[in-house]
Amino acid sequence: MNQMMFALSLGIGGMIAASDIAYGTPQCDTRDRVLAFLADRYGETRQSVGLAGEAAVMELFAAEDTGTWTITMTLPDGQMCLVASGAGYEVVTEELPARGQKV
Repeated sequence: MNQMMFALSLGIGGMIAASDIAYGTPQCDTRDRVLAFLADRYGETRQSVGLAGEAAVMELFAAEDTGTWTITMTLPDGQMCLVASGAGYEVVTEELPARGQKV
């Protein structure tokens, strides 16, 4: 369990570092304004959501027709920040192997 938490925290740290590379400085605004921007400009809607640490919410927005996607982080103060974005989004529904089985 500790290894998994360590790996997750490294992944989140990598996403934050990637946001500095992709955007220069983190781009944050109110949640309402970011949601409107993603919907109006890219036609993206929320596809998934998860907790990032103890104080942030990570969300993935995507437009299935164009394949664009954006990962955001909402902070405790209500600010939503763009973390990463790209193209080629595809919905994948497959069963993961049972624990201990080789992939």
